[in-house]
Amino acid sequence: MNKSLLACSAAFLLCIPLVSCDSSPDTPPEPSAQDLFFERLSLLCGKAYAGILVSEQEADADMAGKPMIMHAASCDLNEIQIPFHIAEGPDTWDRSRTWFITRTEEGLRLKHRHRHQDGSLDSVTNYGGDTAGDGTADRQEFPVDAESIASFKANGLDQSVTNVWAVEISPPGQSDAQFAYELRRPESADGRHFRVEFDLSKSIAVPPAPWGN
Repeated sequence: MNKSLLACSAAFLLCIPLVSCDSSPDTPPEPSAQDLFFERLSLLCGKAYAGILVSEQEADADMAGKPMIMHAASCDLNEIQIPFHIAEGPDTWDRSRTWFITRTEEGLRLKHRHRHQDGSLDSVTNYGGDTAGDGTADRQEFPVDAESIASFKANGLDQSVTNVWAVEISPPGQSDAQFAYELRRPESADGRHFRVEFDLSKSIAVPPAPWGN
């Protein structure tokens, strides 16, 4: 074999590991707990589920035993809107509330929109907060934000300025899977606790749109 051919062969062999290294795919980053949580919520899009109040405080006695529905009515890559319906009678429902769960640059945000039956906004609306930590794929907590504190104080709801909301969702596919919405006041003397749970094992008929939509 002549010298020029040997030189070409050596050069080719030297190039092989370089090509191999350059073509290796980058390892994708592991999804965060908040990404997994939001992904689970997204799996509910377009579906509705039945629920019930499970906390037992006197403040919520008028809701005890009433049928409730959560409906993942609107979803995109950054926001999920969940109307919350409460039965008031055989054919009457309170459709005033919608929960908004949104991705932000810092984490996740929960906001509440309240409307009257004529579609007008309640004087107390758009309250909620942002996650203060990573949370888990099962549970995210939302301490009250400054905008909400100002609104509560302006409307005589000083007891709500320490609110912490939480949303929970079970891993997909579990026979006892559930979605839960919770309110607590960990720093309040009244020990406020409100919690509703929804059965994700079986979807139900989609309810009418919330008031104002």
